[in-house]
Amino acid sequence: MAIDEDLTMTLEFWARSFLVAALFGAAMPVFAAEITSPAKQAHVTDFASGKVLFSKDADAPMKPASMAKIMTVFVAFQRIADGQLGMDDKFTISEKAWKKGGSRTFLEVGRTVSVRELLYGIIVQSGNDAAIVLAEGISGTEDAFVQEMNFWAKKIGMKNTNFRNSTGWPDPELTTTAADLSIMTTELIRRFPADEYPDLYPIFAKREYTYNKIRQPNRNPLVYGTVGADGLKTGHTQESGYGLVGSAERDGQRVIMVLNGMTSMKQRSAESRRLMDLMFREFKTYRFFDKGQPVDQANVWLGDATKVDLVLDASLHLLLSYKERRDLKLSVQWLDPVPAPIVAGDQLGILTVDINGDTRKLVLRAGQDVPVLGVFDRVSAAVKYLIFGAPVTPSIAK
Repeated sequence: MAIDEDLTMTLEFWARSFLVAALFGAAMPVFAAEITSPAKQAHVTDFASGKVLFSKDADAPMKPASMAKIMTVFVAFQRIADGQLGMDDKFTISEKAWKKGGSRTFLEVGRTVSVRELLYGIIVQSGNDAAIVLAEGISGTEDAFVQEMNFWAKKIGMKNTNFRNSTGWPDPELTTTAADLSIMTTELIRRFPADEYPDLYPIFAKREYTYNKIRQPNRNPLVYGTVGADGLKTGHTQESGYGLVGSAERDGQRVIMVLNGMTSMKQRSAESRRLMDLMFREFKTYRFFDKGQPVDQANVWLGDATKVDLVLDASLHLLLSYKERRDLKLSVQWLDPVPAPIVAGDQLGILTVDINGDTRKLVLRAGQDVPVLGVFDRVSAAVKYLIFGAPVTPSIAK
């Protein structure tokens, strides 16, 4: 077969392959291991990718109890980030807040308290009184504050949530889902990173807080010894059972966990620790190629360089279980040799990612320009090609 015909057929093959790459460009699915939990509702996700690692009735309606206070804190954090609220601003403690039952910070009616103290009281002590004072101080009334809670819930994608108060106090119309609480928590951590707002999210990791000479421990069992745990909030009512929203980060990988409907504080403590540790053992982020890192090299036809790097548009980092990692196959295909001239960014090949038949195809591009040779050099290269042929490029697996 003549050289031109061979190249034409190969180029046509790659034109079809690029179409396939576009069609299969959706996110790679993650297949969770066989994991169970005694929780009635559960939803565990990877923070960076949003991949679901484990889920159980995550869209079923449930009562959040004090886990609703995360949205109360979210609204306050947003006001602080927008410059509309300061940590040292002070609010007066109302009689309504002072009389509220349940978990308390033990605020005294008529006195003033800072936003900082209220946030610690809500996050560490789960104080219902502190939540009401913060809500009234920000919006005038708790009802007006709840409107802002629901505004943000809808804005960030909590489609099945309706807040009725700032505390999570039982109400027939108060409802959410484990999946929605995961969305809320992920958004809070993403919007208010600790390096940018060191006085905000790190409060969740505090093990105790003393107000009015009364020291109370954080009710979140994860902050007592679970590696990397830095939040967030527990909840309990008779109707909801024992619940927890937790987060931990290890080696740059963060897991968000929502559990609800457990039967006791002891079960909540044991299950949250067990499941969090299991997630980090079972799932790892594997960094195969960074953006711009050569995946391989292709031979160049009639260019002033003999090779050209094949690179990806974005980093290839995959969250995989150990089984998925064993089953993973990466294969590379490209036109060889690639005719010059080549412009950096030209589509030259395809990287196929395969996990048990579920595939994703990624375009490989030229990593640099390769100008065409001069006339005499092209003649010399063509003669060598006719005599010796071009090296065959294999499909590789890594």
